Amino acid sequence: MSIDRQPAVAGAFYPANPAILSQQVDALLAGVATAPQAQTHPKALIVPHAGYRYSGPIAASAYAQLAPIAARIRRVVLLGPAHRLPFRGLAYPGAERLLTPLGAVDLDREALAGLADLLQVQQLDAAFDDEHCLEVQLPFLQRLLTDFRLVPLVVGTVAPAAVAQVLERLWGGDETLIVISSDLSHYLDYETARRHDAATTQAIERLDPAALDHHAACGATPLAGLLVAARGHGMQVRALDLRNSGDTAGSHDQVVGYGAYVFF
Repeated sequence: MSIDRQPAVAGAFYPANPAILSQQVDALLAGVATAPQAQTHPKALIVPHAGYRYSGPIAASAYAQLAPIAARIRRVVLLGPAHRLPFRGLAYPGAERLLTPLGAVDLDREALAGLADLLQVQQLDAAFDDEHCLEVQLPFLQRLLTDFRLVPLVVGTVAPAAVAQVLERLWGGDETLIVISSDLSHYLDYETARRHDAATTQAIERLDPAALDHHAACGATPLAGLLVAARGHGMQVRALDLRNSGDTAGSHDQVVGYGAYVFF
């Protein structure tokens, strides 16, 4: 019998009604100002993970890049930082499917089994309890991709090189997309946040993991792991969108930064 994990933040971070959720995701994707560049083939994305009213437009600017290659993607490796439970290493759930209001997403249990010899990887269901960073990405993937399996990993305290080792094991070919879920600066005033997030964007664009810390991005560890792996693969990165909650749905007093980036 399939083991399903119920959504934790439906109705809070995004709509719980499937029709409304589908309409909102589709509208966010349709609202992306620039069309995807078909001559590039995205291998990885960095996307924010706040409530859709705050970061949805920025996330959409990354996911819209997948339109030319959506039919090709059969596996999504999705990493994000632990917000609720402190632990060491990277965690995956025991479930076989993750549920959202749009239906079930099957896990790639074979790929997860292929990580069994890596000491930094463990099954830890508690890491997924009330955790939003991966879940909020799923409706975008469900609306864009036709048939894919998911490798969901919540990242705790671990060296970026150890994250890169996991990514390398899962790298695959054109059928595999890597998504890093991370917001940028937290609770700075608007102008200070803009300066900090611009510096973080420059570090990402030059593939410099040493320039990142958890003040720059809550997902600094999985993000840095991607930069290590991307360097090894000779990749390029392009910033697609850089805004904060003061630009979307909040005040300018204390904002959270959101960036969208594509690697190819």
